[in-house]
Amino acid sequence: MDLKIHATFLPHDDPDAALTFYRDVLEFEVRNDVGYDGMRWITVGPPGQPEVNIVLHPPGADPGITDQERQTIAEMMAKGTYASLVLATPNLDATFEQLQARGAEVIQEPMDQPWGMRDCAFRDPAGNHIRINEVR
Repeated sequence: MDLKIHATFLPHDDPDAALTFYRDVLEFEVRNDVGYDGMRWITVGPPGQPEVNIVLHPPGADPGITDQERQTIAEMMAKGTYASLVLATPNLDATFEQLQARGAEVIQEPMDQPWGMRDCAFRDPAGNHIRINEVR
C-alpha cells in the first residue's frame, strides 16, 4: 500500500482574510481559488511541497449539517477549539519572529515542552490553532 496525505481541510469565515494570512504571513502558494454559490474554497500549500495541500473552506457548506451544528462550529471556531494544523521548521525562533512581525496572532511564544518538543502557536483569522514544531 502506498498512501500519502494529499489534502487536509481548515475552515475559514472570511476567505480574503484567510488568503492574506496563508499567502502573505505564512508565504504559502495559492494553488486554487474556487467560488461556488457565494462561497470560496482556497487551496494553499508550502512552496516546494506540491503534494501537500490545505483547502480553506466555508464550514457551513456541507448540506448534511444542521443549522444548530453550523452554530456550534462557528462558536468553536471563535474559541479556537474547532480545527488545528501543525507545521514544522528547523529554526523556530526565527520563524516565530517573522510571523509575529507580520502581525500573526500569538497564542504561545517558543518554549520547550515537557514531552521534548520545542514549539510555538498562532491563531489564523478564523480562529484555527496553528502550532509550529521545531524539527531539525
